[in-house]
Amino acid sequence: MSFKTDEYGLIGFPLTHSFSQRYFNEKFKSEKIDAVYLNFQLSDIGELMEMLSEHPRLQGFNVTLPYKEHIIPYLDEIDPKAKEIGAVNVVKIQHLPGGDIRLKGFNSDYIGFRDSIVPLLKEGPHSALVLGTGGASKAVKVALKSIGVNISMVSRNMKPGVDYTYEMLTEEVMKSHDIIVNTTPVGMYPHSEECPPIPYEYITPDHILYDLIYNPDVTTFMKLGADQGATTKNGLEMLLLQAFESWNIWKSK
Repeated sequence: MSFKTDEYGLIGFPLTHSFSQRYFNEKFKSEKIDAVYLNFQLSDIGELMEMLSEHPRLQGFNVTLPYKEHIIPYLDEIDPKAKEIGAVNVVKIQHLPGGDIRLKGFNSDYIGFRDSIVPLLKEGPHSALVLGTGGASKAVKVALKSIGVNISMVSRNMKPGVDYTYEMLTEEVMKSHDIIVNTTPVGMYPHSEECPPIPYEYITPDHILYDLIYNPDVTTFMKLGADQGATTKNGLEMLLLQAFESWNIWKSK
């Protein structure tokens, strides 16, 4: 790596594996781009500014769990769509004269999710149960609304913005929502045997089960849905599409 090499990266905790690091470094190599993509495992978001000062060649970075919302107070500017969502997964760094920097936040998750679920949808109307209330769920919610899908939010506990707890998911509720999206980390490697506690016996061939998790390829959530005849999809294509959009953001003027 030369001293002129641009840097990009990912912040989160923990970073046990990183699709983004592998994807971008392979892209840089194949396209002969003088850049490197690094993982920054921050145990606290308060470590961000020190990390930035130690990497003056950093041009932008992705944000993953648990910092998609925590990053917002550190930004100088936020894109309107990311502001609407209330979560940021892409930060572009503007280098100013004198060594100062400005941070602008974006959200490419909603683009990745929207463009990957649309091919699965037959003619509507559609209603979705969105499992989880974290930063990823906010992007999913905005994406589904943008394509005319009615949304109900599901969480372990009732709180503002939540429509159902898992215990409230009756046969009637399940059959009136043909899309179920898991935005939680439940079922992610190495805890692959776990799954969100929904009543899978009420899943039908008319359902779509979409899991934002991509490791393992087939989660327990997806397998239990497929056993009932449902269409299933993991989050790999969403991840690819949001990575494309991240690069477009970083390279835009």
